[in-house]
Amino acid sequence: MKTVIYQVLVRLFGNTCTRNVPYGTKQENGVGKFSDFTDAALEGIKQLGTTHIWLTGVLHHALVGDYTHIGIPNDIPYLVKGRAGSPYAIKDYYNVNPDLADDPTKRLEEFVALVARIHHHGMKVIIDIVPNHVARCYHSISMPKGVQDFGAQDNTQVGYSRDNNFYYNIGEFLSLPSTTIGYTPEDTALRQLSQSPYKEYPAKWTGNSRSSSPAPTDWYETVKLNYGVAPDGRKDFEALPPEMALWDVGAHYAFWQSKLVPDTWKKFKEIAAYWLDLGVDGFRYDMAEMVPVEFWSYLNSFIKSIRSDAFLLAEIYNPDNYRDYLHIGKMDALYNKVGLYDTLKDIICYEHSTDRIDWTQDTLSDIWPQMLHFMENHDEQRIASEGFARDPRYALPAMAVSTHLNDASVMVYFGQEVGEAARENAGFGSPTRTSIFDYIGVPAHQRWVNGKRYDGGALTPEEVALREYYCRLLNLPIVGAFRNIHQYNRAHTPYYNDKVYSFVRETVQEKWLVIANFSKRDGFGFELQIPPELLSTWDLPDGSYPLTDELYGEVQTHFHRTDSYGHMRVDIAPLQTLFFKLKVNSENRRKNEAV
Repeated sequence: MKTVIYQVLVRLFGNTCTRNVPYGTKQENGVGKFSDFTDAALEGIKQLGTTHIWLTGVLHHALVGDYTHIGIPNDIPYLVKGRAGSPYAIKDYYNVNPDLADDPTKRLEEFVALVARIHHHGMKVIIDIVPNHVARCYHSISMPKGVQDFGAQDNTQVGYSRDNNFYYNIGEFLSLPSTTIGYTPEDTALRQLSQSPYKEYPAKWTGNSRSSSPAPTDWYETVKLNYGVAPDGRKDFEALPPEMALWDVGAHYAFWQSKLVPDTWKKFKEIAAYWLDLGVDGFRYDMAEMVPVEFWSYLNSFIKSIRSDAFLLAEIYNPDNYRDYLHIGKMDALYNKVGLYDTLKDIICYEHSTDRIDWTQDTLSDIWPQMLHFMENHDEQRIASEGFARDPRYALPAMAVSTHLNDASVMVYFGQEVGEAARENAGFGSPTRTSIFDYIGVPAHQRWVNGKRYDGGALTPEEVALREYYCRLLNLPIVGAFRNIHQYNRAHTPYYNDKVYSFVRETVQEKWLVIANFSKRDGFGFELQIPPELLSTWDLPDGSYPLTDELYGEVQTHFHRTDSYGHMRVDIAPLQTLFFKLKVNSENRRKNEAV
């Protein structure tokens, strides 16, 4: 079964408030809760073929809010991006965001209950781990006995030491950028914090910069973690033998048992074990290539030793690193952003040739199944936004190809399935991406939520149709090997062109013939051909075979075979994708003989 990941920003999922005040407080703009994931909500998510829910923004991160009454120290407002804060500036790895709980004193219990509900509905849970950095004011108040905070044992007299958790600029004070946070904290204590200078000596490296004076565009609210890599690039840990790329996770786990490793490695091992013990089924690793691949060998082999079915997804953008992070780092899946996503976006936005899809496939042919496909996530512009397609229908062929090109996992970002356009000015950042930094409503998604009925009762007819398309598409039971027929048809089929893309997914008994039309304006008609060398492998007698589109059941055609010539008439409308299933078995033989 294909892995289908539904990414959802928990803070926004169940929020029904529509005020959308820029930099609005929780009271002004509302905030979603763990409890919003009701049975009805989870069944609605499952309708999309979802196997895994990626709960984004779960871990306790820096935010602008006063929870001192339950023992949580306030965060300094100018060290928080937006009011709600970045989910990627973690301040306590051993608890969850208090904003998300009905009773913040029982926030962890409410999260564990949500995990149990998701499991009850037959889905698994993924949460983030952010390996490269933590919030500038990291301090766990929830860590188990025997666990120490990041930096608690650091030698701050040296810039670097293997077992320091942070890097230091000795003799330098931190100088934060002069920024306007865009609002005035309403709480007296928070207002005082915003007016008090933050002092850090010696200055720690920022998440993405060594400078003691980070720029406003830097990740100034975070500090970089040290994985035993010296500033000059020297690695203070055991080198992996070259042949380890061929070893299984058991061999990787055994390798590290007798090795000394940096303290940061050990801390993340403890963190991963903690969340797995609470029922989490896997992790999405933020900016995974910013830490050494050897660490991933260490951590992921440990995870697989206690949960062999754990799903481990990495955000990686450099294609040169893909195979190392899969084979050595033992990831289950990597982002296919620089490749398929970028290619499909260019086809949608700039009408580039569909021939480029084959190029992206060819470059990744040995690792196809492990490259996660998506058309939206929290870092990318919404399809329906002014910065992307503007109309969610324009991406339907791309979504169809992305979903069924091969056996790779596929991801949907909440609201994508109803055409969310992200036009709101939330505060920090700009529209086109649903804000991860502020309290805000997600209008199209809210219409599906429909006052927490989760029935789509407030959706427009167009949004209803779009969600139905996604449900149908993501539940198509397509399996089998990818076969390229696009280039053959480009060379041999009149009227077939580079606005169309076609391929075959096949098993011995089933051949799925998929044709997508990316044109927004033009329909096309042609005799789609199966290359003779491919047709020769099919146990299919000469004859005519009736076919019906499996997505909606409305388009019909026939597949004809005569000796080495196999073809079918295709008439395809703008933005349409057709899915025809040709069965190769005795039943099909009998039907053909009857015809």
